[in-house]
Amino acid sequence: MDLSVRNIKKILLIVLVSIVFYSALQNLPFVINYIKRIIGLLSPFIIGLVIAFILNVPMKMLERIFFPSSGKPIVQKIRRPVCLLLSIILVLAILFLVAFLVIPEIISTFVTIKDTAPLFLSRIQQWVERWSIQLPELKEWIVSLQLNWERIAASAANFVKTGTSTVIGSAFSAVSSIFSGTFTFVVSIIFAVYILTAKGKLAYQVKKLMYAYLPEAKADRIAYLSRLSYKTFHRFVIIQFTEAVILGALCFIGMLILGFPHAMTVSMLIGFTALIPLVGAFIGAAAGAFMILMTAPMKALWFILFIIILQQIEGNLIYPRVVGSSIGLPAIWVFVAVIFGGSILGVFGMLIFVPLCSVIYNLIRESTAARLRDKNIEEEKLI
Repeated sequence: MDLSVRNIKKILLIVLVSIVFYSALQNLPFVINYIKRIIGLLSPFIIGLVIAFILNVPMKMLERIFFPSSGKPIVQKIRRPVCLLLSIILVLAILFLVAFLVIPEIISTFVTIKDTAPLFLSRIQQWVERWSIQLPELKEWIVSLQLNWERIAASAANFVKTGTSTVIGSAFSAVSSIFSGTFTFVVSIIFAVYILTAKGKLAYQVKKLMYAYLPEAKADRIAYLSRLSYKTFHRFVIIQFTEAVILGALCFIGMLILGFPHAMTVSMLIGFTALIPLVGAFIGAAAGAFMILMTAPMKALWFILFIIILQQIEGNLIYPRVVGSSIGLPAIWVFVAVIFGGSILGVFGMLIFVPLCSVIYNLIRESTAARLRDKNIEEEKLI
């Protein structure tokens, strides 16, 4: 091996990285706590970036709608601030709708479930007694279980009551946490607004620094990775929100037509959980079926059938036409990304890891195709 200065630098860099990686593994709890501390300090700016990315989606759409052409210089000057203000108003209107229309109905639904739970259990007891008369074997099996229905009803009612209090208490705790983090939220909003109003200038400055201090090939590669990441995350946000809105609206219309109870609450719940890739709609459907079960047990079965049909229609007919192509990640890797991201960062990890894995998957696919072309490996050998 030629021990030139360049190769010696590479060897020293590999040794240094190996030592740092080994030390990090040996002190993994300390490293994790240190990273969490850094993330905590940078949280206003991280949240600001997330807010800016989300607001950028409706802002670009509004710019295309209200300012489709270049126009006069004064129009170009006010285009971005006006569209940014409209985007903020739109997001605040959605939050207002959720806070003042849906949350009270959710609380009312839980109160209704608490009140109807004992009656529901009493109906089950009557149903079991009626069938036990017609089927003596069933009666003998139930007697052998020695069930205390009064205790079960009391326990279930207490569980629902405690669960309702817990949910309401958690909601108030969340509200208190929001007010306690007012400073972080305000800093994040200011940072997001600054990024969106000056994103063109910021992009120019970052590119200027890259091409000034990095080799041109590496700067081109970083620029390409940035464009790919932005395109993937942008497409993912549009896909998830569009799917959530379509699924929630169709669910609400269908529940009204079929006469299911809690139409608004269940539809909003299904639409909100549909933002979680792969498993979100099933979580919302299970929660909705439980709500309906407490007030109309037979309708809960029809609701499950309705959701299965609705998801098939939305997934196979409406979703591909409205949303278009996906983020380019096979279903098996979407499942892996959801499980892995959820185990690390919860719901937020599910939302982040799917587009992140899509970027990594596309990079690996491009690199693999390039290596196969360099080695002249034909497609027939891979089949």
